[in-house]
Amino acid sequence: MAIVAYKDAGPPKLTLITVINNNTGGGGHAALMISGSQRVIFDPAGSFRPDWVAEYGDVLYGITPRNLQAYKSAHARNSHHVVLHELPVSAQTANLALRLVEERGSVPSAFCANSISTILGQLPGLEDIKVTFYPEKLMGQFAAKGAVVVDQYYEDDDGNVVDGYTVAVAE
Repeated sequence: MAIVAYKDAGPPKLTLITVINNNTGGGGHAALMISGSQRVIFDPAGSFRPDWVAEYGDVLYGITPRNLQAYKSAHARNSHHVVLHELPVSAQTANLALRLVEERGSVPSAFCANSISTILGQLPGLEDIKVTFYPEKLMGQFAAKGAVVVDQYYEDDDGNVVDGYTVAVAE
């Protein structure tokens, strides 16, 4: 599949996506959406792989609003919800983040927050992000940088990652 770029009309930003357990408050997964020269989701060790979203090395390309909704729906269920924290950045920082995630390649299982925190710590203004394996700890550090919650997404199904595929269709 060819890599399809989508550029969000808004300003450059980083959005940390955290899947939170509704019972424990612990993090189940983390991903990083980058909106710069194009909008992608770095989904390290993730399982969201519908055939209409181009993926290379754990980077999902062509993240339109509909594809973002499908991503959220694929992770939210009666036991987990999805929190998006958004942080405005310069175009240079967004594009550096894109380059770093593309260079990172595929990530082994259980290293989602570790790989994202490592990358964030290489970006201007985020150098003091500490490397962690815990998505909820990464979420706290990111929020402390001035990131604001832009969405908390809940679903009440018993679903799994494939359920979100019904939300979006190829555009």
